[in-house]
Amino acid sequence: MFKKTALAVALGTAALVGVSQAQAADYVVDTEGQHAFIQFKINHLGYSYILGNFETFEGQFHYDPDNLEAASVEMEVDVTSLNSNHAERDRHFLSDDFLSAGSYPTATFVSTGFTPNGDNEGVLTGDLTLKGETREIEMPVTLMGAGEDPWGAYRAGFEGSTMLTLEEFGIDMSDFPEVMHELELYVTFEGVRQ
Repeated sequence: MFKKTALAVALGTAALVGVSQAQAADYVVDTEGQHAFIQFKINHLGYSYILGNFETFEGQFHYDPDNLEAASVEMEVDVTSLNSNHAERDRHFLSDDFLSAGSYPTATFVSTGFTPNGDNEGVLTGDLTLKGETREIEMPVTLMGAGEDPWGAYRAGFEGSTMLTLEEFGIDMSDFPEVMHELELYVTFEGVRQ
């Protein structure tokens, strides 16, 4: 439900975790090679789950293993690229009943800080803007790996997830069971060092 972001989700975020062999650098999230994903999961009436993703987004991050406080992430997501593998449901999600994508076609995430809490792990803090509402979120992130790829580029890969309370972003879920009032946002991606 977020355009080029996180969600967020949130996404290039993981680049803040320790990578001893990495150098301070700017990275671009590899969406062209389909090595990045912004996905969501929400309970359906207490019986099952609805899974989906945002297919169009972009982002970049700065990472210095010797100065984690200087790490930063920015993501932008095309909310209209939402896909839950059910066209009629997707149109409903994008309608004014939920995301109001016609008025708010873009979601963004801008990091404000990072706190390492162990080897290759930490908590990313930042501002997520969705449906015109900006809220601070925290996302635990994990470094999956870093190094040169077979073609000579240097990559770093991360994953993270967080729970979003939909009402905080102006999405009225009062007609639905309480188990549907939160959404899990999951992001994973590779960044290519510039």
